Amino acid sequence: MRSPVLCMSFALQCFVLQSASEYSSKSGLEYEFGDYRGKFCIDDQGFVYSIGEFYHPSSTACPCTCTEDGPVCVRPRCPRIHPRCTRITYKSCCPVCEAVSKVCVYGGKTYRILEEFKLSPCERCRCEVNREVYCTISSCPTLHCVNPVYEPNHCCPVCKNGPNCFAGNRVISAGERVEVDERTVCFCTYRDGTGQTYLYATCVERQQADSEASDSDNTSKQREETEKERERESVLTQAGCHPMKRSVSGTSSPDRQEG
Repeated sequence: MRSPVLCMSFALQCFVLQSASEYSSKSGLEYEFGDYRGKFCIDDQGFVYSIGEFYHPSSTACPCTCTEDGPVCVRPRCPRIHPRCTRITYKSCCPVCEAVSKVCVYGGKTYRILEEFKLSPCERCRCEVNREVYCTISSCPTLHCVNPVYEPNHCCPVCKNGPNCFAGNRVISAGERVEVDERTVCFCTYRDGTGQTYLYATCVERQQADSEASDSDNTSKQREETEKERERESVLTQAGCHPMKRSVSGTSSPDRQEG
C-alpha cells in the first residue's frame, strides 16, 4: 500500500505521511518530529514560506527573507522621529510619532481639556488632562417631608407642600393637629434646634393634648399682655407722664413720691 503524500504550496516540497499501523509496528521506538529548519519558514499566523521567499513574520515585525538558517530580518531606513515627540508607538516595523490629542471623546461627542458638561441633571462630567472623562453624581439635601416630588429638569426632589409627617395613613403638615379618633390627637413635631420634622407624628390622648394646647394659649396671651404693657409704659415715659401701677384690686393708682 502506498503512503499518502502531502505537498506544500509556494514550492513543491513533499512529505510522506505514514499510517497509524506503520507507527504501531515500530515498537520500542520514540516518535521523531521533523525539523522544518532548512526547509521552510512559518510566520505567527501559521503560513509557510519557502527558502528565499520574502515575508513579514508578524504585523509589527520588519520584512524578512526565509533562509536555510531561518528568517533573516533587516530593518529598513525609518523616518527620523522629532525629538519633541511625547508619544511613540511601535505598531509597525518603524516607530511612529503619534499626535497627542487635546480633546476627549465621550458618547460620540468631543470635549476640550478641562471642559465640564452634563450628561443629565444629576450627572456632571469633566474632560481631564489625560483625555479621560470623569463623572460625578450630584448629592441631594435632606428633605423634611414624606411626599417629595420630582420636577422636570431638576435633579433633586422638592417638598412642594412644605414640611409634613405621617399620622397613621394620613399626611399632615407641620403644626397641624389631627384627631385620629375620639381619644387620640396627632401633630407634627420639630427636632430640637432644627427646622426638621420627624417622619411620624407625635400622638397623645385628647385630654392631655387639649390641656397642653390650653396652657400654650394662656402662655401666649400672657406674653402678649406683658408686651403691650411694656409698650404703653414706654410711650408714657417718653411723653413725660407717670405710668399708673395696677393695684391688687385691679384699680390703677398714680405713683407716689416719698419725701
